[in-house]
Amino acid sequence: MYVVESKGGAIACMLLALFFLGTWPAVMTLLERRGRLPQHTYLDYSITNLLAAVIIAFTFGEIGKSTHEAPNFSTQLSQLSDNWPSVMFAMAGGVVLSLGNLSTQYAWAFVGLSVTEVITASITVVIGTTLNYFLDDKINNAKILFPGVGCFLIAVCLASAVHSSNADDNRAKLSCLPSDDKHRSVAADITQSGEAFPVKERKAKFGTADFLVQLENRRAIKVFGKSTLIGLAITFFAGLCFSLFSPAFNLASNDQWHTLNKGVPKLVVYTAFFWFSVSCFVLAIILNVTFLYHPVLDLPRSSLKAYINDWNGRGWAFLAGLLCGFGNGLQFMGGQAAGYAAADAVQALPLVSTFWGILLFGEYRKSSRRTYVFLASMLLMFIVAVAVLMASAGHRK
Repeated sequence: MYVVESKGGAIACMLLALFFLGTWPAVMTLLERRGRLPQHTYLDYSITNLLAAVIIAFTFGEIGKSTHEAPNFSTQLSQLSDNWPSVMFAMAGGVVLSLGNLSTQYAWAFVGLSVTEVITASITVVIGTTLNYFLDDKINNAKILFPGVGCFLIAVCLASAVHSSNADDNRAKLSCLPSDDKHRSVAADITQSGEAFPVKERKAKFGTADFLVQLENRRAIKVFGKSTLIGLAITFFAGLCFSLFSPAFNLASNDQWHTLNKGVPKLVVYTAFFWFSVSCFVLAIILNVTFLYHPVLDLPRSSLKAYINDWNGRGWAFLAGLLCGFGNGLQFMGGQAAGYAAADAVQALPLVSTFWGILLFGEYRKSSRRTYVFLASMLLMFIVAVAVLMASAGHRK
């Protein structure tokens, strides 16, 4: 199998993972804003997310000669009766990641792409990075690692200020609209069959009050008139889930708790990632098929037939699954070489998500100068946090 052995190679994996993991949420958000049901999108995403793990396992996991200490993926796959405790840790990691990803796709609509990613990433860094530091026998430089965590927390505070300031800006914009315009709804444009038909309207410019109203009419998850506490509660739950998946994977691939019998080789990163992704896929299918018939947050009811026939945006959903799958795989490959605490630097993915949020969705367009100052400060602090966490990378013996 292919093993990342150098610190430079590990950092390259983490940087590429950072881009992938910061991009797939933007793709999912784009589909929700275009009106595609999140249940349909997540089912498509889950298929290619598992496919990415299978591709990684049968390529990188099969390179080179298989040995007893470092077996290839296919060899270790047949040893389930010996290494099942580590497989359980890997699958537990997949379960919490699936719950976290599923939660965030609803949180994006309520609190926005950038803020959701910032809050979940901060919880992951504070809890997950600390757990990984001790699980990895402190191979990362604590004098560098924990100041990096501190920089991340400062960036979180700045992100909260960005969200608060931008929310004030949006309220000011909407207050200038007549009451009838603020409460326009797409409900009047529903046919008797229950399907919405396109309405011809002038496309509003990013950042305007008309744009905010048009977005609400078009998107799948309606947020006007609903408490943002719902979104924040979902976001904090997702952050807790995200903080646990990396330590669980760490335990699966390094067996720090000595659950394997003597002489049984530890799970290689590719085998652990495969079982991790299988459990992630199974839970996602079960929950989203359930949500088709019993939707949450006032979403319309759907069906398997409707999902199969919904090709609007399916290619983008497939792309999101591939990006997330390869991003997670690269994060674990880099973490196995340089320590999973340093690999948690990919949780600075709000850097990438904020970029896509501004470019694709017009977030913070026509906002106040105060919002722009907070935004620039947040991005600068994220850059510092990424650099410091990566500088703390050690090397696993």
